[in-house]
Amino acid sequence: MSSKLIDLQHISKSYNGNIILDDLSLYIRENEFLTLLGPSGCGKTTTLRILGGFESPDQGHVIFGGKDITKLPPNKRQLNTVFQKYALFTHMTIAENIAFGLKIKNKSKAYINDKIAYALKLVNLDGYGNRMPDSLSGGQQQRIAIARAIVNEPKVLLLDEPLGALDLKLRQDMQYELIRLKNELGITFIYVTHDQEEALTMSDTIVVMNQGYIQQIGTPERIYNEPENAFVADFIGDSNIIDSLMIHDELVEILGAKFACVDKGFGTNKPVDVVIRPEDVELREPGKGSMEGVVTHLIFKGVHYEMEVMANGFEWLVHSTSMFPVGTKVSIHVDPYNIQIMNKPVSEDEEAVAINE
Repeated sequence: MSSKLIDLQHISKSYNGNIILDDLSLYIRENEFLTLLGPSGCGKTTTLRILGGFESPDQGHVIFGGKDITKLPPNKRQLNTVFQKYALFTHMTIAENIAFGLKIKNKSKAYINDKIAYALKLVNLDGYGNRMPDSLSGGQQQRIAIARAIVNEPKVLLLDEPLGALDLKLRQDMQYELIRLKNELGITFIYVTHDQEEALTMSDTIVVMNQGYIQQIGTPERIYNEPENAFVADFIGDSNIIDSLMIHDELVEILGAKFACVDKGFGTNKPVDVVIRPEDVELREPGKGSMEGVVTHLIFKGVHYEMEVMANGFEWLVHSTSMFPVGTKVSIHVDPYNIQIMNKPVSEDEEAVAINE
């Protein structure tokens, strides 16, 4: 297991009386690809800016490699930031853009030329050094922004929604590029996005945030398959989230029908939230499942069909490779392992206890 590189300790930040981060603690390991994921205004970019030294926390400490860097300016930190707006100098060539930070550090011409060639090769833009930024596509400009950050040999690369301005195909291509770069460079990536697919595709660890709190920390698989609360379940992919009743261990009542599950320790006759992913809802012939329903909507999505099934007063979202036309009577079955039981929050803003595992 990689060692701890960054430790954010009890970070709080407010703007004009609005709390953006509320006692946030988080650590990041060496060589980790960690993604801060959440909706607009959740505090993820503020966290990144505090890490980069562009903002100061009202309270708390930023520990980097065992040293407190909370008051250190950005240019004294072993971090480089890549923003959504590439911020390339339009009057400079690509080579001059890449060399900018190295010239400030008074590196030799030979060293700078070697670094330019290395960086261009790394981002698959060999031979582009003499071109101007406005002659490049958005994806190419983003690669140059990454190359400019990489040549400074940071221990950590901070990426603030860097693919947000690209079209879907380019964005997907760049996701694979970033994974490749991270593996080749062996540096720590801290990535900010509101795009769940990006987070699931690229990350070693995802930190789901909402309203200044960490909601859950875990691997992409764990975040998707075992959400700790309804917010995480709803934000990461599609979900059926249903008010239910835990009758006793391994038996839950969903919309009046009894379903076997594998969860224990929730008590007897206790109100709970149940999360069932659309791909885990199995449609069968009438009478062959736990609940009867009828297909009300059908859309072809390419890889699968997306259907809505009205059953016991609830509109179930279903993803299946089998097609059931609108109006078809069906029975719903869910494997016990695919039923996720969660405690109901005591209050609306109760955040999950996050354990950095």
